[in-house]
This record gives sequence, C-alpha cells and structure tokens, in this order.
Amino acid sequence: MDAIGFRLNASQANAEDKTITNHYFFETFNFLERSKADEPAKTKFLCFDTYGEKISVKSLLDIQAAFFENISQLK
Repeated sequence: MDAIGFRLNASQANAEDKTITNHYFFETFNFLERSKADEPAKTKFLCFDTYGEKISVKSLLDIQAAFFENISQLK
C-alpha cells in the first residue's frame, strides 16, 4: 500500500490473538486492514469514504474500486 501512495497512519499488534491492525489513509480515504499472523488469507478490510460512512470490502479489488470512486468525488 505504501508503494501506491497510501500512508500507514498507525499499526497495532495484539500478541494475545496474534492479530495486526494497520490504518492507512490517502487524502480523505481511510481503510483498516486486520490480519492474523497464522492466517494471512483471512485478512479483513474496512474502508471509510469522504463522509465517514463505512464501505464494506472483501478484497483488494473492492478497495481499489472504492478508492477510485472516492477520488472521483474530490474533483
């Protein structure tokens, strides 16, 4: 994500349940990524649009679509 312009705002590790939560942002687009160290295929994502409304996403492709929709609203 850093390579395409998103900035890592915060990262939090929970040793008890072995999860890592990363918060990324770009302009007005924010998303959270939560993954388990032993199950990276089950990574979960949560996005927020310009108005702070939740956008449910299930894959990186969904994040890409939500991101471009968000950017188009900024013009």
